[in-house]
Formats: sequence, C-alpha cells, structure tokens
Amino acid sequence: MPGPLEGVHVVSVAINLPGPAAVARLVSMGASATTVLPPSGDPLEHYAKAYFDELHAGQEIERLDLKSEEGRARLDVLLAGADVLVTSSRPSALARLGLDHESVGGRHTRVCQVDIVGHPGAEGEVAGHDLTYQAGAGLLHDGRLPSTTAVDLTGAERAAAEACAALVERARTGVGSRREVALSEVGVSIAAPFTHGLSAPGGPLGGGLPVYAVYAASVGHVALAALEPQFVARLCAVLELAPEDLTGDRLGEVFAGRTAQEWQQWADEHDIPLAALAPPV
Repeated sequence: MPGPLEGVHVVSVAINLPGPAAVARLVSMGASATTVLPPSGDPLEHYAKAYFDELHAGQEIERLDLKSEEGRARLDVLLAGADVLVTSSRPSALARLGLDHESVGGRHTRVCQVDIVGHPGAEGEVAGHDLTYQAGAGLLHDGRLPSTTAVDLTGAERAAAEACAALVERARTGVGSRREVALSEVGVSIAAPFTHGLSAPGGPLGGGLPVYAVYAASVGHVALAALEPQFVARLCAVLELAPEDLTGDRLGEVFAGRTAQEWQQWADEHDIPLAALAPPV
C-alpha cells in the first residue's frame, strides 16, 4: 500500500542527526528524498557509518559545494521539484546561501521549509548540540553523559510533524510556509515530566510507586510498569499478594527468585507490563 506521503519529494541540506532522522521518518511514510551533502560529507557519516546508512536508506544523495555557483544552481533545480526543504544551519548561514525562507519561497512558492535550529527566533545563532540542550533543560544528572540523543531524535519527530502540517496548510492555501523547530524548546518539552515532579526522584514515576520500578532478578534486572488498577489487581492475583504487600522490599524479594528472562516469560503469559532489561549496547 502506498504511504500517506506518496508523491511528496523532500530535499534536505541538513547534516548531523535531527535533520536526517526527520527525513528518514518522512521517507518511512512514503515520501521520496534527495539529501544534499557538502563535499566533506556528514559528520555522522564518519562517527557512525552504519547509522548514517540506515537513516539515508532509499534516498538519493548528492554532494554539492553550495558555496559555488554551480552547486547552488544544481540545488535550485532540485528545489524546483521539491515539496519540502529541511535545513539545520544557523539563519545567517542559510541567508548567505540563499536558503532562507524568504529567498527560497520567492523562487519556489510551493516549497514547505522546515528549519531545525538550536534556539528559537532571535536566538537562532546561539551554538549548541543535543548535550547542551539536555543540560539546559535539566535532563543531565550526576555529571553523566546521556544514554541517547533524546533531544535530537524528539526534534526529528517534531520536524517531520511540522513538515506534514505545512503540507496540509499548502493544500489549503496553495503556498508553502516556513516551520521552525528549536531544539532547546524540544529539550524543555521532554523535561516536563521531570520538572513537574512526575519522574523526579520520589515522584510517581521516579521511585515513588513500587509497581513502577526496576528490580534485581536472580540474573539481570526487570522493569515493572503496572500503573493501571487492572494491572495492579492482576499482579496481586498472580503473585498471590495482598495490595498492602506491594512494597518495594516485598517485590524485591519476589523478583530475586527468578532470572529476568524467566520473569519476562511469566509476564508475557499473564499480560503484566514487565520487561527484562536488555544488555547495554
């Protein structure tokens, strides 16, 4: 079956992670895509080649020097057949290349432009990356590096959503628009469960509920997430525990009696939201 974005063509000049991940998401929904890389390539191509290849699967890749007249002319040909343009450069860099929305929209009125920036509006020139956005949002603790680039990947999903929104708007108006995704704002959004106390230490999802916690098994660990009343009732029934016995200490004793994989099989059989922790990658 054709995807919902069948017939939509995306041109991307975005490197690193949020832009390519956003384009990959659009491609997964049926869009076609051409990614334009600088002659030096994408840093991700050098840091994690397999991941780069995964994100660019099914796309056309062109390597152009956009500082040259020939490179900009070729990009303009690509934009003439594009529905969406994805960028991830500072506003001043886009302006120098004639890729600000005023310039692109003046030449190609139907192009929907999604600009991924570090900070919103007038702060668009402020430098940053996923690590600094997580730090600024209060997502880093104890001086440790994060396990994944959560802001980049959430920002990619938001960029894909903004592209879809712009396409819907164009269907109504006939004209492409500019949508901005500020990664610093994305960081604040994904930190909201923590800043509102939901996942903060001692909060309902931060250790305050014994039925939402990680426990050591005889081998490995398990994550239990029995939040809803029906799951709590089922947990009590299959473990033969009274509700008042669902304490962290008591559940710790119970889960220490089997391996994590055994608990995983048990949970699958009884429809309990529990997962054995996968080994670190």
